[in-house]
Amino acid sequence: MMMNTNRRMAMYAGVAALAAVAGAGVAWKHQAGQVTGDIATDVMQAFWAAEFDTPMGEGLPMTSFQGRPLVINFWATWCTPCIEEMPLIDDFFRQNKSKGWQVLGLAIDQPSRVRQFLDQFPVVYKIGLAGLTGTELAKQLGNDVGGLPFTVVLDSQGRLIQRKVGKLTPDDIKKWSI
Repeated sequence: MMMNTNRRMAMYAGVAALAAVAGAGVAWKHQAGQVTGDIATDVMQAFWAAEFDTPMGEGLPMTSFQGRPLVINFWATWCTPCIEEMPLIDDFFRQNKSKGWQVLGLAIDQPSRVRQFLDQFPVVYKIGLAGLTGTELAKQLGNDVGGLPFTVVLDSQGRLIQRKVGKLTPDDIKKWSI
């Protein structure tokens, strides 16, 4: 009788381990930049209606980005992978702005730290100060784990091309061509 209980427990443990591995695989695929669906219409309407300040204190309405492909990159000055990918994003923008591409970096950080950082490491693309509201926006755009950096790529109609939690690679950027 004791053997049956031990076997049953081992079987349950095996099934649980397989389920955990399968769940981890699904989560990894989702977070590895694969598109698992579009962004809800109400979320996109709220995004386009939003306005952030620039580090210089000017208003930056999201409506100004409509109608052209857009890379939205959530980052922070304290996030090492964020800082490491910024030159790659900046190079992409420099090479593709003449093709209509736009890039928006939304800083989830204190304005003074963002200004100080950008004084030392300037980028050509636009930066908005999203602060803590940026965390909620990133979540609404598909960042289920709340990690940084987080990148969302939209086509000219505002449809999702890619989203990724984690540092971008040159291969990720190659997928953006429309």
